Amino acid sequence: MSAFRQLVFSGVQPTGNLHLGNYLGAIKNWVALQDKYDCIYCVVDMHALTTNPEPGELRARTVDTAAALLAAGVDPAKSILFNQSRVLQHAELAWVLNCVARMGWLSRMTQFKDKTGKNSEKASVGLFAYPCLMAADILLYRAAYVPVGEDQKQHLELTRDIAAKFNADYAAGIAAGGQNPAAGAVKCAFPLPEPLIPPAAQRIMSLRDGTKKMSKSDPSDMSRINLKDDKDTIARKIRKAKTDSAPLPAAAEELEDRPEAKNLLNIYAAVTGRDLPAVIMETAGQEFSAFKPRLIEALIAEIAPINARYQELVKTKAGRDKVNGILKEGAEKAAEKAEATMKNVRHIVGYLRQKQG
Repeated sequence: MSAFRQLVFSGVQPTGNLHLGNYLGAIKNWVALQDKYDCIYCVVDMHALTTNPEPGELRARTVDTAAALLAAGVDPAKSILFNQSRVLQHAELAWVLNCVARMGWLSRMTQFKDKTGKNSEKASVGLFAYPCLMAADILLYRAAYVPVGEDQKQHLELTRDIAAKFNADYAAGIAAGGQNPAAGAVKCAFPLPEPLIPPAAQRIMSLRDGTKKMSKSDPSDMSRINLKDDKDTIARKIRKAKTDSAPLPAAAEELEDRPEAKNLLNIYAAVTGRDLPAVIMETAGQEFSAFKPRLIEALIAEIAPINARYQELVKTKAGRDKVNGILKEGAEKAAEKAEATMKNVRHIVGYLRQKQG
């Protein structure tokens, strides 16, 4: 990788099937970023423990998720792809950041409130402290940018707050030469990462309810297009996707009270690489019975090649071993970068130096 390019970090949980919303909202952008930045992409299997997965299922889903990323275009020759638990410095830095972050900051995280509701006292400490591990993921690699959607912006803001507080709390140690010489001279322990929001990013909504985000946790598989869906499944889901009885509109303003129509048009725009006004102009006045076949054709053209590559990677032991090998090699590269950061952090916070050799 080029030494002068800024670094991008992002991660995805192996908690279920990657779907069209993940692809259009994040993964497609990850693929594009590889040609402009040094990129580190992580399957965050440590984060997944907050959902109490069965161990064998977690291992299988970690490989499946990595296979889907590779099939979608994440290139291990351009980027580092690994699973989080293989790089132990993630957990080590998370503890340090737990001691820097404040309870009040974490208590304001809306995702924790959304996931726990009135049962927050029964939630795991891991779910509460989840944002500190997320901050460690990013800061461990001194990432300049983090691709985020609207639902992750608050966590990135918290990461910046934690980084700034660490830099302030340990300013004396940093100024006194706490930097690890191998990592190069730095003015702070952690730079403040910036959000990287893709242009014209659209929230992809459920096929069964246009007011809810497409989600892998939705109990209905008909609510989403999975990256591993075959052509027949994609066609069936779109044909059954919820709509209304009116023809497609001639102006964007007419979509405000038609969430399902807006969602399907947004999907069509995203997979054909056009903006919504251009799609509205093309489809104005059409019935859904005429529009849906065109949407099906566009989705199959986008998803079918990904599905074919995915199946090649997961249907045999050799393919899965290949994916696991890519993750292992990626972890070795990531660990080298992570250890450079942690040598610096250990010295700054006052740990005794480990014996060399």
